[in-house]
Amino acid sequence: MEYVQERLTTLHDLSDSTPTAEDASTSDAAVVVPMTDREHGSLAAERVLTELERADPADVFVPVRAAPGRIEPFREWLESFSLSASVLWCNAPGVEDLLVEAGLANGFGKGHDVWLAFGPAADACDQIVVHDADARSYAADHVARLLAPLEQGFAFSKGYYARVENGRLYGRLFRLFYAPLLRTLSDAHDEAIVDYLASFRYALAGEFAATADLVRELRPPRSWGLEVATLGDAFDHAGFSGTAQVDLGRHEHDHRAVAGETGLEGMSREVAGALLRTLEERGVDPDYGTLPDRYREAGRRLVDQYRADAAFNGLAYDAAAEREQVDRYAASLEPPGPDRRLPPWTDAPFSPEAVVAAATPWVDG
Repeated sequence: MEYVQERLTTLHDLSDSTPTAEDASTSDAAVVVPMTDREHGSLAAERVLTELERADPADVFVPVRAAPGRIEPFREWLESFSLSASVLWCNAPGVEDLLVEAGLANGFGKGHDVWLAFGPAADACDQIVVHDADARSYAADHVARLLAPLEQGFAFSKGYYARVENGRLYGRLFRLFYAPLLRTLSDAHDEAIVDYLASFRYALAGEFAATADLVRELRPPRSWGLEVATLGDAFDHAGFSGTAQVDLGRHEHDHRAVAGETGLEGMSREVAGALLRTLEERGVDPDYGTLPDRYREAGRRLVDQYRADAAFNGLAYDAAAEREQVDRYAASLEPPGPDRRLPPWTDAPFSPEAVVAAATPWVDG
């Protein structure tokens, strides 16, 4: 057990007195849980929704991406839980029309869907919790833990946890891409944003909480990269003093393959684009000519460290496969492409009410 404080305030799980679901004040908290068709009826999503019944937040917003023939059974399944749940069909025809009219119909993905829920959620409650629906170890007290820093005056709270399953280390995109990349950049740049991004114990965790005011300032990319872009905006609006990170224990998530656009390799390109744009906007000028090689060197040093840690804990570890991942991810390190982020809700071209009306076509107007 450790209790080290870093530059970011870190709330550890040191005793039995940490917040539980029963202790939580959720009367003014909304939870946003994005889902796609693959979550419909899954064991992980069932657990998340059942645990949310225990947490009993004021509102739950579920932005759903599903085919027209699937949205009705999806909605019926979600509404079978004892939750104050608002189901938002993110690819409803009315939503697509709304985005076209506003000039925002330029791709979709997780960031796009979560952004659609941000406006209505920030209108409904003063505190917003965001998390994924694929954690098989999810517990109701995660909501309480994420909200606890906000109750103490922080504006932004980020979850962190260990990814150890089946006798192996997971969290590969963070361990083998994000962490060594930030080490590489920290060696060459002393801007505060680099230190901020490097201070999070699990920067790619999907679990965070924020005040409604901060949520209205977020500018997520449309697909992957949501977590990194959120940290960049949190740096601007909360900074070190307004940010905390919270121990959520050990998580078991669904896993992705490494290769391909739908695997970690494809995700690394989205994360790299969001991360490098976040840095460039705040004064960092990476040397892209040498960055891939410097990253590979840092990644390989970390592989040696993880190998030692795995051996110490009796975990299986394939160092050659991890080095191969580092080499794959190095190809992602190039200048970010066009900026396709969505606008902050403080500058949105339509109202949260318009989103709700368009995303709930089953409700009579």
